[in-house]
Amino acid sequence: MTDVADVVIIGGAMIGSSIAWWLSRDFDGRIVVVERNPSYEWASTTHTNSCIRQQFGSEVNIRLSRFTLDFMRDLKGWMADDEAPEIALHDFGYLYLAADEGFADVLRRDQKLQTSLGAGTVLLERDEVAERFPFMVTDDVRLASFGSRDEGYFDGATLFDWFRRKARHAGVTYVADEVVGIDVAEGRATGVRLASGQDISAGIVVNASGPRAALTARMAGLDLPVEPRKRYSFVFDAAEPLDRPLPLTIDPSGVHVRSEGRYYLAGCPPFEDGPVAPDDFVEDHTLWEEKVWPAIATRIPAFERVRLMRSWVGHYAYNTFDQNAILGPHPELPNFLFTNGFSGHGLQQAAGVGRGIAELIRDGQYTSLDLTPLGIERLFGGAPTLERAII
Repeated sequence: MTDVADVVIIGGAMIGSSIAWWLSRDFDGRIVVVERNPSYEWASTTHTNSCIRQQFGSEVNIRLSRFTLDFMRDLKGWMADDEAPEIALHDFGYLYLAADEGFADVLRRDQKLQTSLGAGTVLLERDEVAERFPFMVTDDVRLASFGSRDEGYFDGATLFDWFRRKARHAGVTYVADEVVGIDVAEGRATGVRLASGQDISAGIVVNASGPRAALTARMAGLDLPVEPRKRYSFVFDAAEPLDRPLPLTIDPSGVHVRSEGRYYLAGCPPFEDGPVAPDDFVEDHTLWEEKVWPAIATRIPAFERVRLMRSWVGHYAYNTFDQNAILGPHPELPNFLFTNGFSGHGLQQAAGVGRGIAELIRDGQYTSLDLTPLGIERLFGGAPTLERAII
């Protein structure tokens, strides 16, 4: 059987559903989303820590996150639905700690850019960090960068649910199946083949397949420098809770930790941070004892007595070229669009990326926010838009 669609989106998690909803608002054509795991049990969207920040080193990333904030604050208006919920931001801020002058210079440079675009980032000298957070050991701190507002946790699961719900309500078709092939003819993607045996012909194909992005691109004969990489999360209780909320603190060791209600959440990459199979979610249970706990207890002595409550591992769709999203068409296959390689900040950028890709499909160009700095052309020119603020 062959079905017909104007747009096929491969992947129905946060990014794919955002694109589907934005496109459905003003598009005269059939949109089909193909999702291999409709429970989303193993999707990066499900395993995320669901945080948002302004502390990036490139203008486009800052603008994307700031749009997400505006979007969440008026979800009812954007979705034209009084039933849409309030998406609250638990505003605890990010705190980057620099232990060397090189990273301190990066923080200084980035803070100028961030504040010029409306962010509330402030730089803190060592004694200011100690005064603000007296429970921290600061002997090795050369400088810190703190997001004083508009940074923290938001309910990404609810936002995802509403993207998907409203897309379906607008007529988007969700198909529970797996894309196993992409047909190409005369320099265009002509359709997708599914594991069930069904074919869907398509005018445009969008790769929104998260950590599987390179596998999807390969089906179309294209290379993409995106690979699944494990990221661990640990929720713990402290025998001596801190007397104030803990910002998401990025330690020079590579471990980060923050408040999580009455508990705390820490996270980090594995010992060997390399590519893994997209279905590999096996945990290394030595990581907590040998890396995470020593790092947080050294930085915050009150965390010497803690109890691990639970842990999990998810995947970053890690862009090995410059740790930034790869968006838009491939020059060799102009109707095959990438929305990949977010390297951990896809959830907080989904609203703006979905809007931009919908504009590109509908209007042939970005009309609200210029996302061309994240185009795939930079890979061919060897000019990375490097994002140093990766957690």
